[in-house]
Amino acid sequence: MRTRTPLYGLLVSLLLLGAGLFLPASAARAADNGTWGVFPTPPAGAAMTDRAYFFHQGAAGTTVADSATIINSSDRELTFQVFATDAMNTPSGGAFALLPVETKPRDVGTWIALPPETAGTVTVPAKGRKDVPFTVKVPADATPGDHVGGIVVLNTAVEGVQKDGKVQVGVKRSVGARLYFRVPGPVAAGLSVEDVRVSRSTPLLPWIQDARATVTYALVNRGNVVVEPRVTVSAEGLFGREVLDRPARELKLVLLPGQRVELTEAWPDAPQSDWVTVRVAADAAAHPDLATASEAEFVAVPWPAVGALLVLAGAGTGLWVLRRRGAARDAELPTPAPAVARVH
Repeated sequence: MRTRTPLYGLLVSLLLLGAGLFLPASAARAADNGTWGVFPTPPAGAAMTDRAYFFHQGAAGTTVADSATIINSSDRELTFQVFATDAMNTPSGGAFALLPVETKPRDVGTWIALPPETAGTVTVPAKGRKDVPFTVKVPADATPGDHVGGIVVLNTAVEGVQKDGKVQVGVKRSVGARLYFRVPGPVAAGLSVEDVRVSRSTPLLPWIQDARATVTYALVNRGNVVVEPRVTVSAEGLFGREVLDRPARELKLVLLPGQRVELTEAWPDAPQSDWVTVRVAADAAAHPDLATASEAEFVAVPWPAVGALLVLAGAGTGLWVLRRRGAARDAELPTPAPAVARVH
């Protein structure tokens, strides 16, 4: 992911406000962009990718220690800013994201303490590595459940310039290693499907061209543990006729507690004339008792065809009215009197 810092002092806060660090939820390894990376420090003799992420557990009031390793695979020395922060799901699409340096964390990111020497910057030699120890101190009032964040490494060098309106901004890159921390106590998985709606695009030539539709819905994690949802999308027409049946599938999405994401489902061959009920259901393989669903209805009408029929009907009605008026006028004309012959 690229973050932006302005080359001009003006609008610094504004330009940085939307910059984020986005890591695909499907990634199976710690963060590495090919030039540098950050990993959980492996045990002596173990491979660097022995742990994909940081996984810890600790009761309120306890402290857990660990270490992150920064790898510099390039041929030059690199200097980084290292910080801890919270995780979130992007509202649209639900990608896993770590907050940028400008946004203050409020959860597990505030529990993490990095060594004093990382308060400024950390320099890693070419083809070298740097271990950064840290501690996680769980507050006494920490709520039970999953708290998710990460250790982020931001390159201090500007790697390019982009224009943002009339202002030029410098582009920096950052990567992060996820940190999952569970506080013991009552935990509950919660998931809901909400706000199902359908938007349609009607073809100009109904039943010759396909009608397209998009199903939009929201997934909300209402529990206190991470959920990896599966989604099933189906639809029925009049009299229970099945018009869409897409079996349950993994979304490759890590939905964090308290997060809401909006997702879309393309429907390229939607019905063109029907009364349709669309149903979106969700569950999670790790939580067998977790199931939720929501529905939306819509009436599929081939409006171009209906419009054409209305035009034809209007034209036919107009001709009929004109003919009736013409016939009425003919009936109202006076009948000429018969000629009378005069005899002289």
